[in-house]
Amino acid sequence: MTVSIKDKLLTRLLQANGNPLSGQQLADDFGVSRTAIWKHLQVLQEEGYTLETVKKKGYILTGMPDRMDAARIQTFLQTKRIGQTIHHFEQVESTQLIAHDLVRQHTSDGTVVIAEQQTAGRGRMLRPWESTEGKGVWMTVILKPDVLPHQAPQFTLVAAVAVVNAMKAMFSSFTPEIKWPNDILINGRKCTGILTEMVAEADRVQALLIGIGINVNQQIDDFPEELQSIATSMAMAHGEPIDRALFIANVLDFLEHYSNLYIQHGFQPIKALWEEASGTIGKQVRATTLREVIEGEAIGITDTGVLQIRTADGEVKGVYSADIELT
Repeated sequence: MTVSIKDKLLTRLLQANGNPLSGQQLADDFGVSRTAIWKHLQVLQEEGYTLETVKKKGYILTGMPDRMDAARIQTFLQTKRIGQTIHHFEQVESTQLIAHDLVRQHTSDGTVVIAEQQTAGRGRMLRPWESTEGKGVWMTVILKPDVLPHQAPQFTLVAAVAVVNAMKAMFSSFTPEIKWPNDILINGRKCTGILTEMVAEADRVQALLIGIGINVNQQIDDFPEELQSIATSMAMAHGEPIDRALFIANVLDFLEHYSNLYIQHGFQPIKALWEEASGTIGKQVRATTLREVIEGEAIGITDTGVLQIRTADGEVKGVYSADIELT
């Protein structure tokens, strides 16, 4: 990916830590005119960044908007692979669609597609996902692990563990829980959905596209009326706004850690972490599959991530895909 002058400029301003940067030096470093530098600074200001000009010294970054620019996220990143390439958009139909195109173009392992707004976001079973502009995290992470196709669904659980632990690492004001297989709840309301899609041949995975939608800074009025009783955001639970770029960097750090753990040691350690964070295990549930409705106690997940439900007559049934309700 070619990094734009604007992104390079923002990176330099962030790295300067409040020290002035000479416009002429920036122009020389980037091989452009001082007028071009000034125009890119104007664009940054239009996006909400505030700058101070110090006479004969240069420009200082004095304030930042809540945006998910690649340069801001990468300032906080500790990863070696995930997030080293970030494609940031103001508005897209779906980050998953762009990720599919990038896979066809042989993009690198760990590439991230992120958008301030999605107009056609979707979750499991092609359900629409409400993607409020400038308030949430709407992204797809492209991974290229050396795994077999049947292992792909387990990465949804890997991602859920990563998001939950990123939340716990940053906030003690709320306790997120995983609802099998792909939702994260706060106080019983949905905050996050995860959708994993696979590009594969018969015997190998070419790429996994892990779509992650997280409600971060929404308030109740940002949700459609029909969702206000079942949806929430991190800011609603935390009580104040959250820096999305910092939070995304933490999610990507945890995702790299847990995906590496999976590759090195298999699903067992992920399974233990998932069950520890689960809000489903030990509860009475109703699972609606395409063929039947299963009611009983969720007693755990198998070594392949299949939900186990013990019915009233003592039979244990495995659920591979279903809508889950707590009863």
